[in-house]
Parts: sequence; C-alpha cells; structure tokens
Amino acid sequence: MSKPNNAAVRMSRVATALPRSTKQIITIVVDFISLFFAVWGAYCLRLGYWYEPSAEQFALFLLAPVIAAPIFVVNGLYRSVIRYVGEQALLAIVKSMGVATLLWTGVAFMTEMRGLEGVPRSVPLLYFMLATGFVAATRFGARWLLWLPLRKRFGNEQILIFGAGQAGHQLATSLLQGDKLFPAAFVDDNPSLVGKDLGGLRVHSVNQLPWLIEHYEVSSVIVCLPDVSSEKRREVVELLEQHRLKVRILPGLSDIVSGRNLVSLVREVDVGDLLGRDPIAADPALLHKCITGKVVLVTGAGGSIGSELCHQIAALSPKQLILLDHSEPALYQVHRKVEGLNTCQVVPCLGSVADAALVQYVFQTHGIQTVYHAAAHKHVPLVESNISEGVKNNILGTQNVAKAAAEFGSETFVLISTDKAVRPTNVMGSTKRWAELAIQQVALQQQGKSSKTIFCAVRFGNVLGSSGSVIPLFKEQIQKGGPITVTHPEINRFFMSIHEAVELVIQAGSMAQGGEVFLLDMGESVKIVDLAKKMISLAGLAERTADGKGDIEIQFTGLRPGEKLYEELLIDSAGAEKTAHPKIMRAHEAGLSAEQWVQVFSKLFEQLNAHQESGAKKLLLDVANDQTNFHLQEAGHVSQ
Repeated sequence: MSKPNNAAVRMSRVATALPRSTKQIITIVVDFISLFFAVWGAYCLRLGYWYEPSAEQFALFLLAPVIAAPIFVVNGLYRSVIRYVGEQALLAIVKSMGVATLLWTGVAFMTEMRGLEGVPRSVPLLYFMLATGFVAATRFGARWLLWLPLRKRFGNEQILIFGAGQAGHQLATSLLQGDKLFPAAFVDDNPSLVGKDLGGLRVHSVNQLPWLIEHYEVSSVIVCLPDVSSEKRREVVELLEQHRLKVRILPGLSDIVSGRNLVSLVREVDVGDLLGRDPIAADPALLHKCITGKVVLVTGAGGSIGSELCHQIAALSPKQLILLDHSEPALYQVHRKVEGLNTCQVVPCLGSVADAALVQYVFQTHGIQTVYHAAAHKHVPLVESNISEGVKNNILGTQNVAKAAAEFGSETFVLISTDKAVRPTNVMGSTKRWAELAIQQVALQQQGKSSKTIFCAVRFGNVLGSSGSVIPLFKEQIQKGGPITVTHPEINRFFMSIHEAVELVIQAGSMAQGGEVFLLDMGESVKIVDLAKKMISLAGLAERTADGKGDIEIQFTGLRPGEKLYEELLIDSAGAEKTAHPKIMRAHEAGLSAEQWVQVFSKLFEQLNAHQESGAKKLLLDVANDQTNFHLQEAGHVSQ
C-alpha cells in the first residue's frame, strides 16, 4: 500500500509546483474530455449498448464542451483555487451545467429539425447528471490529491488562523515548515481580505466558521491579532467559544518584532485574555526612581508577586538585588532566572522575615535602600487553621522588616497588601490589616528625625494565575474531567494581570510621601461562576447541564470559613484621592496610637503563647475592623 501512496504524494508535489496558468489549462482540457464522454455515455445508457456515433453526432458531442467552456469561465470555475474547492464550487458546477445542458439541448433539437439524426429525449437529462458528476469528481479528486502530502505530513491535525494580517501570514509560514499543526485556512472579519489567497491559504469570513469546522474537521484555532486592543481580542475569543473550538493565542506585538519563533509563542488562551484590560503605558521616571542604581530588597521573592517584582526590578538596572525567601526551592528558581538576565548583582538570602536577627543582618550587610515587602502567608483556609504562623509571618515579619528599614536608613518601604485587609472576616485578611497598622507605627516612631524612611502600602485584589488562586485550580479540575468547585453562585472577585499589578506597585512606591495606602484600579469585579464557565469554553468543552448533557460539571460547595461574597479596596469610600496615574489612588487611613498598638500587640502574643487561638482570632478581627476600644477595656489598658 505504501508505494501507491508515495506515488500519489510525488504526483501531488509535482502538481502543486506547477504555475497557476498551467493548472488552469489542464483543468480546461480535463473538462473538455469529461464533457465529451458525458454526452457519449448518455447515449450509451439511453440505448443500452455501445453506441457508435455518426460524423454529425460526433460533431454534436464535441459541441457540448465548446458550449460549456465560456459558461464555466463566466461562473468562475477556472478562477477558484482547486485546493480550496468547496460547497460553493459544487453549486456553481450545478448551475453552469444546467445552463450548458439547456443550450446544448437546444442546438441538438435544432439539428434534428434540419433533417439530421435526432437526440433521444432522455439524453439531455443523462448528460446533465453525468457531466455534473464528472466535473465535480475531477475537481474534488484534484483537491484530495493536492492536499495529500500535507495530510500525510501533518497527520490531519488541521487548525484555523484567525487574523490574516502580517503576523498571521508569518505564523502560517512557520507552521508549514513544521510537522505538528497544519493551517487549513485563515478567518478574518476584514471584508477586503475575505476571498484572497495568502501563501496558498484562503481567507474566509467569520460567517463561514461552521462550514470550515465541519469541512476541515478542525477542533482548534489560533487567534493571531497581536496589535489589537484587549477588548477586540476578548470579542474574538468569545465568538470562537460559541463553536466549541479549542482556542490558542499569539501574544503581543513586541514578541513578534523581536524576531522570536512565532510557533513557540503560541499559547493556550487563558482567562487573563478575557479579563485583562488595555494597559496604560508606565511612567519611566516612576519606574526608575526607587530602583535604578540602588540596592533593592524583595522579601517573599519566590512567590507569585515577589518573583514578578524581581524580574521587573532586574530590568530597571538596580545596583544590587537582594532576594529573601524562606522556601529553598522557590528561592533557587527565582535566583536562577533573575541571575540569567545578567542585568545586576543578585544575592539570594534563605530565611524568614519572622527572624528579626536575620532581617537586621541583611539590612546592615547590604545597605538596603528600597524594600518591596511581599512576604506573606496568603491562602485564606490555611491561615485560618494556622493562626500562630499567620501572625508570625504576616504581622511580626512585617514589623521586623519595617523596623530594620527605619533603623538602617532605607529610603523607601513598600508593603504589598490585599483587598482582604478591608473589613476582614478571616484571619489572613486581618493579619494583612495589622501589617498595614504595623508600618504606620514604625513611621510614627520616625517623627522628629532628620532622615526618614518613606513607608507606604499598596492594596489590590487577585492577580491572574498566582499560586493558590482559582484559575490554576480550575485548570487542574478541567484537565481531570471535572467537576469544577465554586463556593457560592454569587461570589465575585477583582482580578488583574500579575505584570500590570507589579508595574503599578513600583510606580505607586515612587509616588509615596509617607503613611499612605495606595489602591490599584482593579476594574470591574467578576463572578467566579462566570469565570469557571469561560474556562470550560476556552478548553473547547461545554458545561454539564442538569440532564447530564455536556462535559464539565460546576458544583457549589458553600462559603469557606472567613470567606466573603465580595471584596473591597477602601475602608472609607470617601477617603480616596486621585494621583498622577489614572489607575492608582491614594488614601490616608486612621491607625492606632503608639500606646494602643503596644497594648494590642502584646495582648495578641500573650494569647498565642497561651494557645488561646479563639481569643487571638477575635482580637485580630476586632482590631482590623476598628473595634479596638472593646479589647483595650477588657484588658484594662484604656488610657484616659
């Protein structure tokens, strides 16, 4: 079987390499022969024996293709590319043969009126059927032959490319040079491109998507629109979701300009492509102010936010970048990646921010000028069941780093906070609010000093794809076939890309004057159940309905301890003011007096040391929700 296949492949390659004009001439000759034998066959079928035509009838047989040829030309049968012949071409063949048959029949009966040998009445119908079949068979057979080597090479893994611009053309060329994914056609919503052939691929309109999916047996599509807005890209992805396609995407224009291999840049569409916004260009002055030429410390350097901070800071040419993290594997990974950028000296420090002696040693040894404090336990259920560790890392650790920054003369201290610190209902959010209060206290203790460290906090919501967030969890659940677990049908959250969040954090820190809480514009909140449905669609699957139809089930498990239906960014909604950056707001929020802070801080650790975790939890929540007086009175510490 292999020899015929190989011979067909070689024949196909020869045919594909022929000039288009030569292919058109061959098509005309094949049509001429097919129509001639279609008439002859019609006579044979009608008469029931091998018919030998007279000279006059032989001329009538030859007249059939002569009449049909100009009709075929008018209807575009010689203009279309054989490789992309489809249902529209079949309809054109039927129409053309209908007209050609009527004209030929008219000529045939005219000859009979002049005394020549007649034409049986059923012959024209038989001719129409045979000729239509022959012409269609030759075209679709030629199409199969031309596709054969490509199908053999790519194993029938065909995809569509949405976007017939320069990037799409480059991607198609790159794919054709490989052997994994074969681009069957382009799809574009630009009317001026539809119907054209680019690099041997036809450009189809969006309306033809159902036919393309069925015709080419396509199950995935690559969105190749690197220079359009996020809103436009979101519209395209949502359109493609309706067709049960697995959607992939080619990212931003900067990667294409850099000359990197386009195929390697193609990735799965993630929910960030649907939730993300068009970024506002960063202010270079704000990005460089606290970093360029300075010694910068990032705590929690191995975490999601911390590692992104390290990458962006390294690109801004600091004098030295210090990475502090308590996780050896995470520290190893971020150190290896950042050091590979070769932009600055990178120093890894293994240890916990709760170790005050280690923190002081790092500041004293390296002369830290700028601090980005990202170290924190952030997973709500884990911190809820490990209150003591949450307090030590999130509150005591923050106070240790803040005090060292003030003691050793650091210029800027930026605390990475969270929207869960606003009116918290869980231990994690409460510890982050206490962390904000802790840096306020250290800032207060600097009053009257000639040189002060500028302290600020930056508060924002969920970042897309961070460790422990719902998005990686949903991906894992989808890969396992479901179900996807959502705590409540009405629960919603703010989301922002991790790159944008960190870029805004750096700029906010450069605008700090001391004591502020900066709030990042997170856009509109998103229902988690809607997020789950989008991720199911992006995987080319359907949500399972009550009657059992579909692929992935969504289950509601109930709110977890301390979990809220919605999050906020601001304690006092009237207290925010605009800054020079449209996505960053500034707020000054009330804190505790120095005496109050010492009292509640001491009380908290007394309870934890006595293993009174229920009392510690109540104190954490009450202080974080501005109910401090109750606990101070209870402890007998209210000052008059």
